[in-house]
Amino acid sequence: MKTVLAFAVLALLAAPVTAREAKPVIAITFDDLPAHSALPPGTTRVEVARQTIKAFTDERVEVYGFVNGGQIAREPESAAVLEMWRAGGLPLGNHGWRHLNLNEVSVADYVADIDQTAALIGPKMAGKDWHWFRYPYLAEGDDPAKRLEVRKALAERHYRIAAVSMSFGDYMWNEPYARCVALGDRAAIATLEESYLRIAAETARATRADARALYGRDIPYVLLMHIGALDARLLPRLLRQYRDEGFDFTTLGKAEADPVFAADVDPGLPPAPARWEQMRARGILAQPVENLSAMLDSLCRSPSTVSAP
Repeated sequence: MKTVLAFAVLALLAAPVTAREAKPVIAITFDDLPAHSALPPGTTRVEVARQTIKAFTDERVEVYGFVNGGQIAREPESAAVLEMWRAGGLPLGNHGWRHLNLNEVSVADYVADIDQTAALIGPKMAGKDWHWFRYPYLAEGDDPAKRLEVRKALAERHYRIAAVSMSFGDYMWNEPYARCVALGDRAAIATLEESYLRIAAETARATRADARALYGRDIPYVLLMHIGALDARLLPRLLRQYRDEGFDFTTLGKAEADPVFAADVDPGLPPAPARWEQMRARGILAQPVENLSAMLDSLCRSPSTVSAP
């Protein structure tokens, strides 16, 4: 009965497309603060954060940052990133301490991991609403009973779940970028930059087409990104590209106030079917986006690819 009701609610949420639509909006969220992926030689976590924060403050875009507290134990100097993030007026949320996959650990360990990061970010967000949780790997549990147990724990702690409705796999570019900078391969770096921006644009168009096919309208697009070195380098260009594609920007809270996210965000509600399940149930085929993972993995693996300095 709960599943039937969930589908009924989702059907009601699909408002008709009007002749005079507002611009589609993106809420940008960043995972894995304060440290993500490999660093190019001569680059620090602080510098990556400085570039990232500047890009958003220059464009007056609020971005939510989700924290893995355990990163600080491995890289103590990265703690400054969280201070910089808050000094820039940007909010922090919870991404667990060790970036655990719920499918691989007990509920007790998973919830304790959340609580450990809460103790870190709570004081930094004093007076502000920081009770947003982003599932590591977006894994909400392949065991229905386990999934409900974690949702109950989140509800008891007054968390909202930071759902994702757009992702172009930006994390895949950061490690190849570090390799290519180390080799001084300028041609490969240019390939990385071009492909990163191209796939971001293709994903935005495909995600919009999927949403309109499923809901009959644009929904707010909550974009998942990571605080990596190439991300920081390309953010000014990426933000301009989204604006050129007709998007505007909003906050996480405003985006996920849209009723289409209700069961995703409120852990006190029964979880809704995943969007790909909804699409499959209605016979809607997702728009394809080129998969570049093999190309990215192969770049700058051999000294023979090194360009002249």
